[in-house]
Amino acid sequence: MNILILGSGGREHALAWKLAQSTKIKRVFVAPGNAGTASECSNLNVDPEDFEGLRKAVITNNIGMVVVGPEAPLVGGVHDFFLQDDVLRDVPVIGPVRKAALLEGSKDFAKEFLTRHSIPTAAYRSFDRTNLQEAMPFLMTLESPYVIKADGLAAGKGVVILSDINEAFAEVKSIIDGKFGSAGAKVIIEQYLKGIELSVFIITDGRSYKLLPEAKDYKRIGQGDTGLNTGGMGAVSPVPFADGMFMNKVVSRIIDPTLKGLRDESIDYKGFIFFGLMNVDGDPYVIEYNARLGDPETEAIIPRIKSDLFELLEGVVIGDLDSRELVIDERSAAAVMLVSGGYPGHYEKGYEISGLDKTSGCVLFHSGTKISDGSVVTSGGRVVAVSSLGNTMKDALASSYKNAAMIEFKDIYYRNDIGFDL
Repeated sequence: MNILILGSGGREHALAWKLAQSTKIKRVFVAPGNAGTASECSNLNVDPEDFEGLRKAVITNNIGMVVVGPEAPLVGGVHDFFLQDDVLRDVPVIGPVRKAALLEGSKDFAKEFLTRHSIPTAAYRSFDRTNLQEAMPFLMTLESPYVIKADGLAAGKGVVILSDINEAFAEVKSIIDGKFGSAGAKVIIEQYLKGIELSVFIITDGRSYKLLPEAKDYKRIGQGDTGLNTGGMGAVSPVPFADGMFMNKVVSRIIDPTLKGLRDESIDYKGFIFFGLMNVDGDPYVIEYNARLGDPETEAIIPRIKSDLFELLEGVVIGDLDSRELVIDERSAAAVMLVSGGYPGHYEKGYEISGLDKTSGCVLFHSGTKISDGSVVTSGGRVVAVSSLGNTMKDALASSYKNAAMIEFKDIYYRNDIGFDL
């Protein structure tokens, strides 16, 4: 079978790298991909949100399955597009339909879903132009700091945490006034939960599921978790505090009720679910749902999956996921993200990357890279994730950092404290 992965980041490279190992897959295509996927797979110059372009690509390349990496095509209804097309309806898509993807596409929808099914989450209220005047009284019922979220997709920039109540109200007004475009037509004000975050992932056929390795990512640009939020500066797996007792709570209080809730509401969900959780004094709370795998978490968890990933995807399509084998490597994994200087603000592109061939004992998952005049150059903020396995977390991190030091491009930057808090 030929398989098509949608996306261009490290998550998609990790998926392509893993799926290329399956004996059941003939060719792996990635649209649009990056320099890393170009060296191992076949890139297609198609935007994941160009559904007609995808249709042509699927037919031309005899694609037998599509795996959706990023959130935008899912929320935009790529799966629905396939189901409604006479030619494409028999090509399975790994990723939820638009209605199910609202778990990520609308924070208000997600919070209402969590509330309906008594799943632990922070107290909240949603606001738009019609009830904006009620935002300040609600803020006054909360303790500082205040969590402000744009309802829709805002490229990871739609969450703001502020300590001053007047600044918080001004931010609510700014978002509703168009700071994040249509994504901010509705705003969520949420209780601040104090704890430590982790990412939990499952793959589901709508009935059963497999619990994938958990991870912890590091969003802030600066050492010690300071500075601006990014798409992620690194990730580690497993997470020490996610022990058996804690994960039993996650399963019984969050995962099982989520899947039951989806079934009860006749929402057909097939694909990955990413539970963004907060550990508050040993109890898990849902911060957010994502309708796909995380990035850079994928670059840490995929190397820990020893079994054939395609077998699991096949189980999703057929509906017999519970009979499929999932074997997890007991070793630790660490992914360190190399980024362009200036990221997440302004940064330059097109710098040649050297030293990629000098690394060993790790896997390089490309993100913001492309091939130009025969050389690999930077093409984004997050450039390459250096992922390593080790018998201990210390070993995995040591390998990733040793190899990161071998890679060079102008204004390269990476955090040197990934995993420091565990």
